[in-house]
Amino acid sequence: MRSASWDESIALEETRAMKPKKSASSGGLVYSTQHGRICPGCRMPVANCQCRRAAKAPDASGAVVRVGRETKGRKGKGVTVVTGVPLAADALDELGSKLKRICGSGGTVKDGVIEIQGDHRDLLVAELAKFGWAVKRSGG
Repeated sequence: MRSASWDESIALEETRAMKPKKSASSGGLVYSTQHGRICPGCRMPVANCQCRRAAKAPDASGAVVRVGRETKGRKGKGVTVVTGVPLAADALDELGSKLKRICGSGGTVKDGVIEIQGDHRDLLVAELAKFGWAVKRSGG
């Protein structure tokens, strides 16, 4: 009997040794009152993030830009959503600002998606086609 419990304790010790140990660098700093939001990749303030600058723009060949309308999670308010734009983050922010001015409304750029308040699908399809991208209306 005693050897069975001893074998179980050895197996338990081996299992514990196999688990990754937590370190201070695995959690990381997410927000600092001095610098604001911190990038988890390069540990720099988001405004000075090296990760975004190093990211290359996606290949524009064969890219299809989709323009649709969503109301999900917005209490019934509709926004025009532009996805699939083959630009880097900085250029995408500039394009979002330009499109918001053209439409005369507010909006945002989140996770590579441009959201513009209101239904401006027809106007945006025409504007994005001027850039030479293949543009499709998505949704109804």
